[in-house]
Amino acid sequence: MRTTGAEAWPSIPVAEWQDTRDTLHLYTQVVGKIRMVNEPLINHWWNVPLYVSARGLTTSLMPHPTGPAFQIDFDFLDHRLEVTTVTGQSRSLDLGPRSVAEFYAATTAMLDGLGVSTEVWPVPVEIPGAIPFPADEVHASYDPAAVERFWRALVEMERVFKVFRTRFVGKASPVHVFWGALDVAYTRFSGRTAPPHPGGVPNCGPHVMWEAYSHEVSSCGYWPGPPGDEGVFYAYAYPEPPGYRDTSIEPVGARWDDELLEFVVPYELVRTAPDPDALLLEFLQSTYEAAAVTADWDRAALERQTSAIEGPST
Repeated sequence: MRTTGAEAWPSIPVAEWQDTRDTLHLYTQVVGKIRMVNEPLINHWWNVPLYVSARGLTTSLMPHPTGPAFQIDFDFLDHRLEVTTVTGQSRSLDLGPRSVAEFYAATTAMLDGLGVSTEVWPVPVEIPGAIPFPADEVHASYDPAAVERFWRALVEMERVFKVFRTRFVGKASPVHVFWGALDVAYTRFSGRTAPPHPGGVPNCGPHVMWEAYSHEVSSCGYWPGPPGDEGVFYAYAYPEPPGYRDTSIEPVGARWDDELLEFVVPYELVRTAPDPDALLLEFLQSTYEAAAVTADWDRAALERQTSAIEGPST
């Protein structure tokens, strides 16, 4: 397991890239909505996220109702958006300081040119005061170095979350990037259904939350906000069991956040630790156990009972 800190886990202070973060967030919503329209619905909206790739983020291969299958990739090394079809055709767009309106128009034109036109609802979700994509001239920042640091952080996070995923044999989600909040997320399920979610997320209909939280979960991830720090790793349970938020968790520095209604630990605390992997795994395991114990999950049936190989030994 890796023990290096700053060399592997980059510093990503939100205040230094907030404008870029907000613009990139909206770029991912444009692309994510294209995936959502073309993919058949999968439980808990697993058909809509993006995935960390060797160069950035990807939709993975998508079908199209009348055209060839295709894929959209954010390349955060050469800073381009690539659209590629299985027929070998491709179009690309430089990623730079361009407005969301321009990005939306250019992306739509690339799809049209490749025969994979896709009509989406052009309004951001999960954002208060959302500006429709075609009208958004406000968000137009793009710092390539900051974006690359963010992506390199995602690479490290995904690796550790995948190790954590090996410990559970029950129903579990992939490790994916939900563009609603631009957060990395991984979810475990007890196997029991859950009460209807009360909703309340900005520009996000109640049916979205009902599908996402149809079953009892313990979920964790990373969110690149709020301003003033480097983002937080988070963990929550739905429905929240009695006593959950009062459970003592690890590591030192992790806490319950009354505003977010989640356990959180600062990204900076993880990246500067002598062993970032171990510290993050401690947080993930501790908060999962808080949910599993207070909600009385069948841990014997859901957890791996034999030692798992958690990544390369050398």
